[in-house]
Amino acid sequence: MNHEPFFTVTGLTAGYGGPDILRGVEFSSAPGLITGILGANGSGKTTLLKAVCGLLPHGGQSLLEGCDLGTLPPRQLARRCAYIPQRSGIGIDISVLDVVLMGYNPHLGLLERPTAQMKETARRALALTGLAGREEENYQTLSEGQKQLCILARTLVSGAQLLLLDEPESALDFQLRYRMLHLLRRWVHQERRAVLAALHDPMLALSCCDRLLILEGGKTLAVLSPACDPLPDLETALSAIYGPVSLTACPGRDGRRHLVMLSEEREEDEPWNL
Repeated sequence: MNHEPFFTVTGLTAGYGGPDILRGVEFSSAPGLITGILGANGSGKTTLLKAVCGLLPHGGQSLLEGCDLGTLPPRQLARRCAYIPQRSGIGIDISVLDVVLMGYNPHLGLLERPTAQMKETARRALALTGLAGREEENYQTLSEGQKQLCILARTLVSGAQLLLLDEPESALDFQLRYRMLHLLRRWVHQERRAVLAALHDPMLALSCCDRLLILEGGKTLAVLSPACDPLPDLETALSAIYGPVSLTACPGRDGRRHLVMLSEEREEDEPWNL
């Protein structure tokens, strides 16, 4: 695998009109990698994703194969970078299939309609995410987790090289969380692609991400490789955001190292009274 920088962020600053929330964030990713973002609430995870995809004014640069994403017109940016927020924002009655077909919008001309081949590819994407047979249902009738999977299917057909996800696991059960990450792993390996995902669940991040970007106070605290970094280094970085933790390495049936994280917080000796 080519590990030359594919996606690079340098000096990224951003906020919401007040003091900057991001303050000089820097990291890079090679193609074929899933990078998870971990940090305490308010550390800048969502702000980072919004800045990269142009939803927030920002300083610094986000380069994808040498192209500054901040200089691209919205239509060109949408062809290269796809963003999945925590909530889809779709508030109208629309079929599940039509939601997925939205992924082709940046590639279609004015009044141009999706082709039969595009519709077939969209149906296959829905099948991959576990929504086969739901194509003609109203998107609004899906559960929040199913809506998230539908939006993922939309992204799979979009042709984007960089996928940004904001806590995609928040509405999914245990099985669907891992199905989603396995789908993303297959997706990034098909072509020159990368995934950047803000995750709420550190165990999922440790198990499924190639690299971890640790944010603290809007800055890059550490960039970790769960598969090979020494456990003490991982524990030190994770303890900075989660409090004292310990990690145990467990061999999986696939031969890979899997990590289990335990909290080492101790109860106070004094009774807890309101």
